[in-house]
Amino acid sequence: MTSEHNHLISAMINYDHGDAMRIHHFLKVHSLAKLIGEMEHVDKETLLIIESAAIVHDIGIHICETKYHSTAGCYQEKEGPNEAEKILNDVGRYTSKQIERICWLVGHHHTYSNIKNIDHQILVEADFLVNILEDNLKEEQIKNIETRIFKTDFGKRLLNLMYIK
Repeated sequence: MTSEHNHLISAMINYDHGDAMRIHHFLKVHSLAKLIGEMEHVDKETLLIIESAAIVHDIGIHICETKYHSTAGCYQEKEGPNEAEKILNDVGRYTSKQIERICWLVGHHHTYSNIKNIDHQILVEADFLVNILEDNLKEEQIKNIETRIFKTDFGKRLLNLMYIK
């Protein structure tokens, strides 16, 4: 893990203070996103983007709860990018191009159609791997998710090892 991620993780723990469930969620998504990215042999820059986006992907949730009384994905995608940009700038270890891409991913991490780039695909898969357990999905639902969403070889492997009997 690079120092960029240590600083960002620390900043996100501070941001989500008192909300252990959300902290555990982003830590798990980050860990799985990093693993999938490395096993899919993405380049160093792409991995940095994937890991950073995984850490901040749900940053808009608190605003959504207050503003909309909902944590629906569409609201997270609307509110998350601005919050992500603030924390990424505060950490001060990212280029403007990196921040732009990370914020785009935050704004699309619940958009499952027309996924074109590996960073988006891996973020979505890692988030699903965690959400499946947190939402207590049934095997039939999981198989449907595998068919519709999962594209990376290692993401599919993890999904099957973790959830398919």
